[in-house]
Amino acid sequence: MTDEHEFAQETLGADFWNERYRSQDRIWSGRPNRHLVAEVEGLAPGRALDVGSGEGADALWLAERGWEVTAIDISTVALERAELHVAERSPEAAERIVWKQADVTEWTPPRGAYDLIGVHFMHLAPEPRKRLFSLLAEAVAPGGELLVVAHHPRDLETGVPRPPRPELFYEGDAVTSVLPVGEWEILVDEARAGSQTLDDTTYTVHDLVVRARRSG
Repeated sequence: MTDEHEFAQETLGADFWNERYRSQDRIWSGRPNRHLVAEVEGLAPGRALDVGSGEGADALWLAERGWEVTAIDISTVALERAELHVAERSPEAAERIVWKQADVTEWTPPRGAYDLIGVHFMHLAPEPRKRLFSLLAEAVAPGGELLVVAHHPRDLETGVPRPPRPELFYEGDAVTSVLPVGEWEILVDEARAGSQTLDDTTYTVHDLVVRARRSG
């Protein structure tokens, strides 16, 4: 069964997510997002914001490569788990991560503060999604980049078990439309195919990947 929780983040608060993380020793794979690795591997490290940081795999990967990371999540349990894991795995990387609890549907990030912002599988309803992407775009420093990864709406048509809530899925224009014309270069906007095993069945899935760079 697919985890529908990630598709209802606009209605599930901190208490829900804390209990969700307490229910298992580990929720996610512990590996960094493959699209983050593919898109960011060659970038010079700077200040990064990891939105919806979960158990910290992406924040750790970035910090191990020299990034100064702010990792934000709604769940204090996830943040505590992530901080402990990173400290055990790499004390040096742990020094480069700040863990912050916040609800991204209410939080306003500082303007122009980050050289990289990563948002992975953040499925919100259209209005809070638009607000979030607009604020995150403003938080990117000149010359910095915004990376958004999400389940593509194509999955609704190919038999992948996804919640029947099409409004929570989006294509690249949900991101690019909030980026002021002339101030951003769209580097990537595509649906990338991959595989995912759910209930012992392996499906071909498609992830939306949008990467954009703000003018310097």
